Amino acid sequence: MAASCILLSACSSEVLDEDVAEAGEALTAATADGRAALALRWAPIHYQDVDVTGSHALGGRADYLARVDFDGDWSATNNWENAGSRALPAHAYHAVVETGTHWFIVYTFFHPRDWADSPFDTEHENDSEGVLVIVARDGTEHGRLLGAVTVAHTDFYSFVPDGSPLAAGGESIDGRLSLASFEGQLHPITAQEAKGHGLKAWPSYDIEGGDGVKYYPSLTAAEEPSSASDPDVRYRLIDTYGPDGLWPRRGLATLFTSSGAFLGDRGGDCGSGWSFYCPTNAANAPWGWDDGDDGPVARGEIATDPARLAAHYFSVPAGFSTSYSFNPFLGVGSP
Repeated sequence: MAASCILLSACSSEVLDEDVAEAGEALTAATADGRAALALRWAPIHYQDVDVTGSHALGGRADYLARVDFDGDWSATNNWENAGSRALPAHAYHAVVETGTHWFIVYTFFHPRDWADSPFDTEHENDSEGVLVIVARDGTEHGRLLGAVTVAHTDFYSFVPDGSPLAAGGESIDGRLSLASFEGQLHPITAQEAKGHGLKAWPSYDIEGGDGVKYYPSLTAAEEPSSASDPDVRYRLIDTYGPDGLWPRRGLATLFTSSGAFLGDRGGDCGSGWSFYCPTNAANAPWGWDDGDDGPVARGEIATDPARLAAHYFSVPAGFSTSYSFNPFLGVGSP
């Protein structure tokens, strides 16, 4: 772990309150600067497990974070092939929406390959999983962290930090949201599996077997790991609504299907060499993420209507608003 990051496996509510009790006016998601500040403040310290075995691993590079257009184009059907020959500086996408009482921030982590090294697993071009972070607008500049819901394949998992007022609601709480100090502020810790890249709060997933990358957020720096076991790498945050983002390209025929899935084909060696199956169009943008057995929550609402999702997943405090003052996914406010 970086020298500037100190793990706090159990943080009391007093620590949380002290951490966010900063001077200055509260931010607003209605401005790009406000979204960037909120996204940076609550961006995860991110542990990425890495597997270096097998030809599809690319020596571990197949598990590195990347931006969707890492290869210089907005075609999603050549990402599998280009992952082996292009640089993979780390990026993640953020999408902030706002109600009168809360901010909801979705972080999207992209990999060019969801890959396998077993004849019993599938693999596919493109992979997109992430986390919803719930922040109370408590009058301080950046608010107070209340909880998170993560995406692991076709299931969502909920986590809360110590002292959070959120309790189990329509879904059970799956564990504690651990925090660590980075550059003087507490951040949630998330982790992704190697190969399939399911995402949970650490330590529900962790770096296994020694190979792994520890990523730390930045608004300016995008670094590529120096090896498959690099403990200090910066990932750059990109506004999902901005000029380099995904939402303005939601209708791009070379990038997405009409349902919000990334285009993906069987090009290159996807599905070859073993008894692999390589399905097409198998990864989803945040507005296509879905947990199939979470009751009334519809496909994509973890991004497009996260207040509704939170109100179902958790027992929320009185005064919890589900009416948006800024939510471009629903046409409320203009980024």
